Amino acid sequence: MAYVTHLQLAERPGARELAQVASSEHQPLVAYELMELTLLNVDRSAWPADEVTHADEALERIDDAVADADGLIDGFLRQRGYPLPLSPVHQLVTVWSRAISRYYLHGHRRSLESDDPIVRDYREALKQLQQMADGKLSLGSEDGVTSGAPAYKKGSTLLRDALRDY
Repeated sequence: MAYVTHLQLAERPGARELAQVASSEHQPLVAYELMELTLLNVDRSAWPADEVTHADEALERIDDAVADADGLIDGFLRQRGYPLPLSPVHQLVTVWSRAISRYYLHGHRRSLESDDPIVRDYREALKQLQQMADGKLSLGSEDGVTSGAPAYKKGSTLLRDALRDY
């Protein structure tokens, strides 16, 4: 299960941006309207078959970026001890997935964080994920992992000290 849905991506960043960054470099740009229909999984029978195929290919590239982003997020959540895949998906995790996926789709972009909201959002997501892994950030009342608790490793001094209390 992806941490950000096609519907959420259609809302933000939107079909226009996604068509621009996910269309094949060797094909015409996927029409924005068709990209939106594809994201929303609604009838596209009025569109020519070859254009629908290109939209499906763009959606595959979007899904690949989301899968890569979610894999990165899972790596941080795993460090914190969350059972994966995370379910239900907390809104903050969706924000992270959207920001990282968007950054991955804009991979050819070269800009500074200070003047690019896509880079800034990506870096902020990574910063928050690291804080999550370090126990400095939680998912709030829905968080299934005790905030601030150290991650014990088998054989570690911390684990032995914690078990000594029992």
